[in-house]
Amino acid sequence: MQSDDELKHFEAHGAAPLPEAQEEGFVDNAGARIAWSTCGAGHPVVLLHGGLGHRGNWGYQVPTLVEAGHRVILIDSRGHGRSTRDAQPYSYELMASDVLAVLDTLQVQKAAFIGWSDGACTALILGRRAPQRVAGVFFFACNMDPGGAKPFVPTPVIDRCFRRHRADYEALSATPGEFDAFVAAVSEMQRTQPDYSAADLAQIRVRVTVAIGEHDEFIKQEHAVYLAQTIPDAELIVLPNVSHFAPLQRPTLFNGAIERFVGTAFEADD
Repeated sequence: MQSDDELKHFEAHGAAPLPEAQEEGFVDNAGARIAWSTCGAGHPVVLLHGGLGHRGNWGYQVPTLVEAGHRVILIDSRGHGRSTRDAQPYSYELMASDVLAVLDTLQVQKAAFIGWSDGACTALILGRRAPQRVAGVFFFACNMDPGGAKPFVPTPVIDRCFRRHRADYEALSATPGEFDAFVAAVSEMQRTQPDYSAADLAQIRVRVTVAIGEHDEFIKQEHAVYLAQTIPDAELIVLPNVSHFAPLQRPTLFNGAIERFVGTAFEADD
């Protein structure tokens, strides 16, 4: 697919279907069952989707990474996709612990991370808390303190994405009637978390690429600049002509950026 700037294809059909999984399963962690799957072989790359989505949203990215010689690990965040959740409030720290539980189950010692929105935050928290497990973080379209978020303004593109998320939740979830409660729980986390100070960001010692779409609906571009300037040795990429939904809108553009990132993330280990 060349482009889906208005997300009309995504609303109607979702992303491209994921390739057949080589392995898949669930891991129990902190009151939730976390669904995961893998494709391909080589250096491990973990894809962490955005809030309200699921691992199938990466359908345009997985084949590119597999063809480039990587083992792709896909995870449904707790309560998203086929993963369950309990009554605990959402937190990015909790979701980071879920990711580590999957890596431990797969006996993966170190991986590169590509995170989108909430998934980017989870990946960067892992980079600070468990740097020995993180070869690098591609941090796309997220904030690390509440001041980095724009006031919410509905748009037709956001509405289309939201309708797709609702349909997917109802099709995949073990609690298909609870989408509205799920949205409320995730939104409560997003209002106050993460809340990293500049000193917190300065403690991050893994390789980080901060990426943002030129027209991101949710995140201030100056916040992405601040993150890239404050995280040691981070780089900044502004993807032209796309928004918060770049992996769906212009897959070729987004895939080029993540291929370059992953290609260098493991250089020190080779």
